[in-house]
Amino acid sequence: MDPSPPGPTVTGPRRVLRAAVGLLAAAGLLAGSAAAPAWSAGPAAPAERAGLAATSGKPVHPLTKPTCEALADFDFASTEITSAEIVPPGELTHRGERIGKHCLVTGRMNERVSEVDGEAYAIGFELRLPMHWSGRFLYQGNGGLDGSVATALGRAGGSDSGLQLGMAVLSSDAGHTGAQNPTFGLDPQARLDYGYQAVGTLTPMAKALVTEAYGAAPHHSYFAGSSNGGRHAMVAASRYADEYDGFLAVAPGFNLPQAAVAQLWGAQQWNTVATSEDLASALTPAERQVLAGAVLAECDGLDGLEDGLVQSSDDCQEAFSVAEDVPTCTGERDGTCLSAEQKAVVAEVFAGARTSGGEEIYSPFPYDPGLVQPGWADWKFGSPFSRDSVAVGYIFSTLPYAPALGALRDFVLGLDMDDAAERIYATEGPYTESAMEFMTPPDLAFEDLEASGGKMMVIHGASDGVFSMEDTTAWYRGLEAHHGGDASDFVQYFQVPGMGHTQGGPATDQHDSLAALVDWVERGERPDRLEAWVNPANPQLPADWSTDRSRPLCAYPAVAVYVGGDTESADSFACRE
Repeated sequence: MDPSPPGPTVTGPRRVLRAAVGLLAAAGLLAGSAAAPAWSAGPAAPAERAGLAATSGKPVHPLTKPTCEALADFDFASTEITSAEIVPPGELTHRGERIGKHCLVTGRMNERVSEVDGEAYAIGFELRLPMHWSGRFLYQGNGGLDGSVATALGRAGGSDSGLQLGMAVLSSDAGHTGAQNPTFGLDPQARLDYGYQAVGTLTPMAKALVTEAYGAAPHHSYFAGSSNGGRHAMVAASRYADEYDGFLAVAPGFNLPQAAVAQLWGAQQWNTVATSEDLASALTPAERQVLAGAVLAECDGLDGLEDGLVQSSDDCQEAFSVAEDVPTCTGERDGTCLSAEQKAVVAEVFAGARTSGGEEIYSPFPYDPGLVQPGWADWKFGSPFSRDSVAVGYIFSTLPYAPALGALRDFVLGLDMDDAAERIYATEGPYTESAMEFMTPPDLAFEDLEASGGKMMVIHGASDGVFSMEDTTAWYRGLEAHHGGDASDFVQYFQVPGMGHTQGGPATDQHDSLAALVDWVERGERPDRLEAWVNPANPQLPADWSTDRSRPLCAYPAVAVYVGGDTESADSFACRE
């Protein structure tokens, strides 16, 4: 997944594990999240501000083809450059627009052979260097279990592209290959690289490589990512605040080991009302429509306009009750109601995973009508077997469970959840850091970030099926309390109604948040409101929505309230507490 304590030792031939991993990869089961819908041209983004953010009045350092190719000889400790070549304009696109000509450098760091599992490991990376540089560097945190060097576009969820804004952008595999997913978790160092150490290793090298390319060091450095990449961003803001000026975290799984265990606990609950081996039979698409309709009936008008979006999530959680507001079947399930047993399971899952003794494993989830989207169902009903099972089984547990990769369903449904909840906090032998230590920000008050003058923007969708928006909201409330009731001078948090995991769903999920972060860091323009708009190619948009629909994303705790005018335009809404 973009998703884990003492237990069984690792047994079984490793080549059998490799073969099973190959089957999982071929089936697409180890991906961090569902593919985003293709982009089609919608309303124009705020190009004036994006362009301003790209240049900021700073001198631009041009790059030439010979200079690019000479980077193949770049010398840095424990680093091998494998290629340095020009990428022609238009080979990459973002939001339907061509990305300009740039230099692509690939390489790896810290090659080693593990004494634990005998595997050869390295931290693979690519750095994309625009021919006309803005003077900025961006580290792109990637999703899922990592294991591949995602194209360094420099975006997070539905954000703008750092590469398009003239930034030099780094991407990495976090220290292991896709073929090593998920069994890299058997190697203690590979765990640490995945959690945070790959970022600490790559950052000085990448900055030196940027300096070599342009003859000048970056004047500002940024970090952006979504899902596990959003976790990377928040971890970096806690551990490496002195290396970066601004951080953008979208749908951050900053308590990822807890969330992964909660996914397995959830599968066990859903299985009690499933009518087949397909866990999705526990709550069918028609039944999710019933649940979403009940949420809309109670909550859609709370912001002054019934438009299919619940802007005031906090108020909705107070107003909505599964027991009282969702119709109960009096006979067989027929897609127009939920059985009493289903309603009990829905309420239990949304209330958050707990041990048999009632102790919280992970956060509650907010009710939001965006749960109708297929991605929500995939995270709830598919991911526990395909993603979270191996994340918990190999990476987050001490000692690792190391379940047979061909029997993950049995592992999940038979797992002792009390034991699993303990293992993510355990250390033993060579595993000197628990998952909750190597995967999470060590300081959720972000004291170093505030002291450094850095800024962070956090964006989370209300219908994220794996990382709860309520977890992020609770963290932000605590952050504000810790900082005297207001942390908005260095952290701003935005909720996105209807949005699923990182983007998608019935939502205005596209935003120029990266440009807004640059404006905040370099001009002091705090983003109290972001304009967001729909991706017209998103198949999950309701038929009665305009493909030009836009809405403001308001800095929490403010919400978007309709004040009159065009109901499809963000200009008709004000952010109010």
